[in-house]
Amino acid sequence: MTKLTVTALATLIGLGLAVPTFASDAPDAATQAKITEQLKAEGYDVRKIDSEDGMIEVYAIKDGKMYELYLDADLKIVKTKEES
Repeated sequence: MTKLTVTALATLIGLGLAVPTFASDAPDAATQAKITEQLKAEGYDVRKIDSEDGMIEVYAIKDGKMYELYLDADLKIVKTKEES
């Protein structure tokens, strides 16, 4: 290999390693199961659980309407937004 080829290859490898990876901040499976069970008991059909701004974000349907729910660390609903 020529010096230019080695340099180019090293640069490409370096760029590949520099790309940030995005880990999901979603709660673990046990916590998600607990959230789903809790919200199901309240009449919600949970569609997605994620994390945003330090809170647990849940997308759910209830009575035909879509909701975005925000839960704190104690799994209490602290904010509810009805999606249109």
